[in-house]
This record gives sequence, C-alpha cells and structure tokens, in this order.
Amino acid sequence: MKKILIIGAGAMGSAFSIPCVENSNDVTIIGSVLEDDFISSIKSNKNLHPSLNVVLPNNIKIEKFEKIIEIAESNLDLIVVAVSSAGIDWAGDEISKFYKANTPIILLTKGLSIIDDQLTTLTEKLEMILKKNGHKNINISSVKGPCLASGLANKIRTGTIIANKDIKEAQKIQNIVQTEYYKCEISDDIEGVEISSAIKNLYSMLIGGSQGLSNPEASKEIQEKYFLNTAASLIHRSISEMVEIVNNYSGKTETVYGLAGLGDIYVSVSGGRNSQMGKYLGQGYLYKEAKEKFMKSTTVEGAQLAFDIGPKLMAKFDKRKFPLLFSILECICENKKLQIDW
Repeated sequence: MKKILIIGAGAMGSAFSIPCVENSNDVTIIGSVLEDDFISSIKSNKNLHPSLNVVLPNNIKIEKFEKIIEIAESNLDLIVVAVSSAGIDWAGDEISKFYKANTPIILLTKGLSIIDDQLTTLTEKLEMILKKNGHKNINISSVKGPCLASGLANKIRTGTIIANKDIKEAQKIQNIVQTEYYKCEISDDIEGVEISSAIKNLYSMLIGGSQGLSNPEASKEIQEKYFLNTAASLIHRSISEMVEIVNNYSGKTETVYGLAGLGDIYVSVSGGRNSQMGKYLGQGYLYKEAKEKFMKSTTVEGAQLAFDIGPKLMAKFDKRKFPLLFSILECICENKKLQIDW
C-alpha cells in the first residue's frame, strides 16, 4: 500500500483517486485554498462529487487545504498535482514546504508556459519552482492522454501514458496506479507527451469548426450531413503540424501518434469544450462574441493556451508551414474570423 496525496479536488483529480484507491493505496484528496466550500459540500453529501455526479469511495479521505502539512508529514509515497494550469505556481510553492528528496510527483495538469521567452512544459515549470525553493533531487512524471474525468470516474476503460525521463520511474508509477480498467503506457519522452497533450487543444478547436468550414456557401443542413470529409482532412493536417512542432522541441514523432496526441485529440474533438468553441468559430462567430454569448462561464483550455503561448509560436514558426496553427491562433489572439488557407 502506498500513501498518495492528490492536490486539487476538481473532476480530474477526484476521478484519478478512484483507480488509485482500488489498487489498494491510502488516498487523500486535498482541496486548494479556493475549494473549502466545495470540500464541505462533498463531505456533507456522503462523498457525492457534484462535477462528476459520482459518489467517491468511502475509503478516499477528502480534506480541506488546512490539513495539507499534517498529511504531508506522514511520509508520502506519491504526490499528485491536479490543479488548473494557472495554479501551478501556487501548487509548486506549497509542495516546496514539505517536499522530501526524490518523492515521486505526478502532474495531471495540461498546458504550457512561456518563461524567459522560452516555451516551457508544466513539468519543467514545476521543477523550476521547487529548485527556486531550495530542492535539488526532484522526481516529476507527467500523466496524459485521452481521459475524460467523468468516464474514468465511472470506470470506463481508459488508457493514458506516464512519462518520465527515467523510464524506471514511469514503471514505478504504473505499478502504483494501474487497474484492470485504467491502463497506462510508459514513455521517457516527457517533452513530447507534455507538448502534444497541450497543443492538441488548439487543433481540437479548429477541427471542431469542421461543419462551418466544410462549405461556407452550403446550408447548415448540408454542412451537418457531410462535414466529415473536412474533419478528416483537418485531423490529418493537424497531426502533421503537431509532429513538426513536437520535433522542434526535441519530442518524438511516435508520441504524437500515440495516446498523448492522436488519442487525446479524438476525445477532445468528440465531446470537449474546445471543439464546442470551435463549432461556434466555424459558424463565423468571433472568439470574443462566442465566448460571451455561448460559453461565458466555461473554461476553454485551448483558448487560454492560445493567449499564453500564441504570440511566441507565431513569432517562432513560419505561417506558410503551419497554416492551421496560425488560423486558430489569429482567430483567438487577434479576434479574427476563423479562416484557413487551404
């Protein structure tokens, strides 16, 4: 039995707790400083998680942030970071207060950052924060792939990929968290896994616009019936561009064609918030208009990523070689109509 601390009580962290506890581990979910009321709601409703609409197993401990040091002092075997990308700085600073050398950390969060004008993965960013706070021997793995939280919480067969520069460390994590329905591949290509899982959100928005982009002169009825030709073309071109981007940052081609790239983009396009935003963009709405009118209170990860890294990518890459990337970045960052130079 391993002692696991999950930081973040949102949908993904809570869903991830289920295979962890079913693999005979001692699991505690700690909410962030902003989740005290959320934690109280879960506990007062007999562990019913409102976002997942699933009752979490009784042997999963759910606590408010104030208990984090008390729990962390009991020799943790695994720390899981399941906060939003905006919360990585906070999480890194809090973990620094109790981190012990070489304790494995899993990062579930997807995203990228710009630090010192360089594209930086969130695992690199988290490591930088820990080093800044005096830690030297740091062990971070990234778990990514086509995993919708609601599906995992309902024990739907799910495949993800665990990446660590040391493949033996990825193997150790696999042994701790894998179950009959939650299967994990392993990889040492942590850059490729991190970048693929993030930028697929950009391309998911683009592919989500397939109906409107299929033939702007056709009726909506015709677009809805026959848009799959366009979607297939966009998927192919998206993956091709993703390979070039990942290769440019020393990631492997096969990673893009695996769970972190092609697998994840399939799930995102099939029913995610990114593709929903893309549908509105494909219909001709400007991003700001679509966000205000249809998704005002909804976090669209791809759009946030575009704002975070879009200017850097547009300055680095050639628009002629990455027409899809520039189409979605200009659409979001510059609030232009979504158009593709076919």
